[in-house]
Amino acid sequence: MAIYRGRKVTLNKPMQGDVKKFKVFVKDRSTGNVKKVNFGQKGMSIGRNNPVRRRSFNARMGAVLDKVKGQKNLSPAYWSIQAWKKDFKI
Repeated sequence: MAIYRGRKVTLNKPMQGDVKKFKVFVKDRSTGNVKKVNFGQKGMSIGRNNPVRRRSFNARMGAVLDKVKGQKNLSPAYWSIQAWKKDFKI
């Protein structure tokens, strides 16, 4: 548990978002602050059970994640890739 803007939140556990489809609270190692990472588009399904879609997504997003500097889990790209994995739970 951590404090984000005066309330207790669970770290590194994706949940339904308010601004975007999902949100996750992550602790920034460089500053020690808790940050909220929003990712996903509301109203869209990702279709992770379709192998063609998964292969195409991984081909696009792998290069994007390589460009992220610093802590990877502060990036929406990192959490989008996690959402495509079979054990992703909300």
